[in-house]
Amino acid sequence: MSTSTREIHLASRPDGWPTHDNFRTVEVELADPGPGEVLVRNSFMSVDPYMRGRMNDVKSYVPPFKLDEAMDGGAVGEVVATGDDALQVGDVVLHQAGWREHALLPAGQVRRVDTSTVPASAYLGVLGMPGMTAFVGLTTIAPVREGDTVFISGAAGAVGSVAGQIARQLGAAKVVGSAGSAEKVAWLTDELGFDAAFNYKDGKVAKLLEPHGPIDVYFDNVGGEHLEAAIGHAADFARMALCGAIAGYNDPVPGPRNMFMAVTKRLTLRGFIVSDHREAASEFYRQVPAWVADGSIRYRETVVDGLDQAVDAFLGLHKGENTGKMLVRL
Repeated sequence: MSTSTREIHLASRPDGWPTHDNFRTVEVELADPGPGEVLVRNSFMSVDPYMRGRMNDVKSYVPPFKLDEAMDGGAVGEVVATGDDALQVGDVVLHQAGWREHALLPAGQVRRVDTSTVPASAYLGVLGMPGMTAFVGLTTIAPVREGDTVFISGAAGAVGSVAGQIARQLGAAKVVGSAGSAEKVAWLTDELGFDAAFNYKDGKVAKLLEPHGPIDVYFDNVGGEHLEAAIGHAADFARMALCGAIAGYNDPVPGPRNMFMAVTKRLTLRGFIVSDHREAASEFYRQVPAWVADGSIRYRETVVDGLDQAVDAFLGLHKGENTGKMLVRL
């Protein structure tokens, strides 16, 4: 018997900010799994900033989404039919076939996850790609040393909120974050243990950051004005992990005007993509789940319900409507 289900296709490529017209919900029929395949009913799917770049038909570190085909991204779900002896009906698995209610996949493309101590959704956030990104950024790209002052931009998002807490675990003496509302600032300082935080909408980022410098390590999720401010208030020999630049994903923004300071201050600015650092996975899964279990790392999820709300969740992510990880519950 086939399974009737729905998935979201990319209908057209956006010019600037995406709109609902760029997406289309399509009904499809999935066959029963053949040998070596599994049918998964998705329970949560992830929407992430990097997906905006995949909507453009340009060469990048991941291929662009194809028009009139299902989009993809991280998802967790339950195996409902299996043609592979290694996976059983009821297993909870992680995979990359999001943006759909069901997924028919080769068994080798799913990974069973343990939901006995954390919910399945955590594997899309704190114990998934965002958490791994934070970990790699602060252990490999711009390593935190004992006594460092660390600045995290976009600190109330999925990556930034974990990065600030990892910095503390690695020995940072002071952790500073930026966020887009007073409520998010309070979450960072009152619950996540940031020493200081500011609302970047309250003025020029350089002025707001000034009392907290000099900065030894900067984890950049935003780019633009934030990166310029971090360079301006960096200590000599500071390290900067350039993870994202969401400020310019939909509307172009000027780059930093003070790049010569990278010379005079002998800074290290290094961009990175987490998928290039699979060698760090074993250490990540050894250390970070333990920090989550003992409460050293806390996390929050912003959850919207239903595939029909997935586009709104994606658009809201780019407007800062999430605190922590933005997820769609299917």
